[in-house]
Amino acid sequence: MKALVAGIDSSTQSCKVVIREAGTGALVREGRAAHPPGTEVDPADWWRALQEAVAGAGGLDGVAAVSVAGQQHGMVCLDERGAVVRPALLWNDTRSAGAAAELVAELGAGDAARGAAEWADAVGSVPVAAFTVTKLRWLAEHEPAAMARTAAVCLPHDWLTWRLAGWRPDGDLDRLRTDRSDASGTGYWSPAAGAYRPDLLRRACGREPAVPRVLGPAESAGEVGEGGRLGPAEPAGEVLRGEPGREPIRLGPGAGDNAAAALGLGAAAGDVVISVGTSGTVFAVSDTPTADASGAIAGFADATGHFLPLVCTLNAARVLEAVAVILGTDLDGLSRLALSAGPGAGGLVMLPYLDGERTPNRPGATGTLQGLTGANARPENLARAAVEGMLCGLADGLDAIRAADIGIRRVLLIGGGARSEAVRQIAPAVFGVPVEVPEAAEYVADGAARQAAWLLVGGEVPPDWRLATTRRYEAELEPGVRERYAAVRDA
Repeated sequence: MKALVAGIDSSTQSCKVVIREAGTGALVREGRAAHPPGTEVDPADWWRALQEAVAGAGGLDGVAAVSVAGQQHGMVCLDERGAVVRPALLWNDTRSAGAAAELVAELGAGDAARGAAEWADAVGSVPVAAFTVTKLRWLAEHEPAAMARTAAVCLPHDWLTWRLAGWRPDGDLDRLRTDRSDASGTGYWSPAAGAYRPDLLRRACGREPAVPRVLGPAESAGEVGEGGRLGPAEPAGEVLRGEPGREPIRLGPGAGDNAAAALGLGAAAGDVVISVGTSGTVFAVSDTPTADASGAIAGFADATGHFLPLVCTLNAARVLEAVAVILGTDLDGLSRLALSAGPGAGGLVMLPYLDGERTPNRPGATGTLQGLTGANARPENLARAAVEGMLCGLADGLDAIRAADIGIRRVLLIGGGARSEAVRQIAPAVFGVPVEVPEAAEYVADGAARQAAWLLVGGEVPPDWRLATTRRYEAELEPGVRERYAAVRDA
């Protein structure tokens, strides 16, 4: 029987599990389960969804290794016995925007510009509300009793990996593990130095809680169930352990979601990936670390030992969903409407900051619709403006990557929003470059599975899985679209 590996994607909205052949990457089976909505979530809900998704994928029978990828930045606080102190604050929770501004100014001795440069030099990124370090400062200021109980802080994928390894009532916090890609989104780990910055953690918390050990790209995080109980009920433990009497299932180090997507796609230096999911991300694989004092680019690490400069917007596919509701249609209907309108939507411009924004850093912003007239007040123009506005925000991210002298060989468009034909056709006209759209797949879970296979085979590079075939889209640059968007953005 061929060895199998499992990849888990614990995202904002759901948990997806893929089980693939370790040697070829061929898909064997898969499952999924929903997560609750909101910007703070009890991690127990992730655990229940993981068990449900694994069960939906037929369990872990025959699986030799598993790895977890997850949404970045989420703050999971544990007490000395390993119990969750409070619901986790997710990346898209903006209540810590004030704390982010405080931390930046403090490091610059009151000078925000100097502080931004200091943070970029220290950890490759300037903190915004999404980052874990800012959420810890918010917790210390607003819920000091919860901070006092916090013995360790970790990220969503760290916590799930720890739970898969089994837990004991005494907590066993020294078995917490993470990887460099997810650690680089905390705000207190340096990708360039490959080390934590305890001084920045203390600055946020007022003291120094325990943090996970950072593993290398193919380093083992242990085995499933080795530490004790897997769940509150025996059936859950049986689903996760696999067949009785088999070899233990090995645990990979895991990864942040974007780094896992890059690994699943097989992205290499020169590839820029634009992901249209709950958030929008523009990231590239780079041989060198970045440190952008403007804060536009987050200088993350990737899941292979390289680096992943990344620009993130809070508003992506959700913009399309919201406008589809307004128009009383579904996403396919919105796509058809958008393609029936002319470029520029008749002069209608949407600034799609529906839930605040991260890039540019405007956590309290709201959406804006500008240029509405009697002539352009048509459903098709609103649909087109939604697609163009969302893509213009991502195009700003692509410009930032270019400005950092990161070579661009090709642009890949992925994510749920990339399934829209309107997004595919309009993207090259807004970006000014052709885009390649891989076939729809769970690339984050696939990247986690590829990492699990790498753990089995060892070596300096991950196994060569050729999963993605792409379709190329080209279009003439739409004149005036980005200029009108920029005028609204900068007003």
